[in-house]
Amino acid sequence: MIQQQTVRSAVECHGVGLHSGAPVCMRILPAPPATGIVFRRVDLDGFEIEANSRNVARVSYATSLMKKGVLISTTEHLLSAFIGTGIDNAIVELDNLELPILDGSARPFVEALRKAGIRKQRRPRTYLRIRRELELREGDKFIAVYPSDVYSVSYTINFPHPLIGKETFRVDLSDGNYLREIAPARTFGSREDERAMRNMGLIRGASAENCIVLTRDGVENPPLRFADEFVRHKVLDLVGDLALLGKPILGKIVADRAGHAMHTALVSRILRDKTLWEEVTLPDEQHDDTTSHSAHAAVGSSL
Repeated sequence: MIQQQTVRSAVECHGVGLHSGAPVCMRILPAPPATGIVFRRVDLDGFEIEANSRNVARVSYATSLMKKGVLISTTEHLLSAFIGTGIDNAIVELDNLELPILDGSARPFVEALRKAGIRKQRRPRTYLRIRRELELREGDKFIAVYPSDVYSVSYTINFPHPLIGKETFRVDLSDGNYLREIAPARTFGSREDERAMRNMGLIRGASAENCIVLTRDGVENPPLRFADEFVRHKVLDLVGDLALLGKPILGKIVADRAGHAMHTALVSRILRDKTLWEEVTLPDEQHDDTTSHSAHAAVGSSL
């Protein structure tokens, strides 16, 4: 059986929150089997918030978790990195309300997890295998999940900007593609929208070091890491939001201009209808298990 995994040792990251601008120290610690991902606010007497759909709070410009009034903000990049590196169980300690944005992608988190090392645990990993399709629509937005033996994503965006327009990216996340194709993709924002977003209390920690800054007709801080880095980052966000299922998924995700709210709505709908999925374990030989021991990622690939 493919086994659950945790980090081998503690690892620490320092930075600022993208929206709060607040400095934060984050530590990732090993956790026992079946723990899942648990956030711990060390500045609030170690209050813990589990990374699952029951605790989803605001989902506009970032995915945040809340429990008994305690908030953890902008979780999606780290959760995406956990999926991409095959980490099932970890404690994430924070001394502030928002995770550090670092360079705006999942790559620094992946590098931190690889530095910590990955340890197999003596319990099989359980997957949610999708048994029948589910489609959600909201105006011109769309997201769906279909049965598949592997985890794959097809995402389309359409932004009225000369560098973006309509972009579609499709990726099979079963053989290390996450680390090569998704983890380095950074978040992005428009210089034209900056004032309005700051007036809303957002992007106070944003800078040219942690996001792609779009001007009216170009990029203020080139080069792009990929020609289609924008849609790849949306895939990164989606993978992180779907981590709130609490188990890795075996299914095909198709999204068109969806965004965080629709990502988390899909999670809630999947979990609410148990006829949509079944829990399964997988034999080692079903997937290449030489690096990540995961059906959806391989940690041994270079970034």
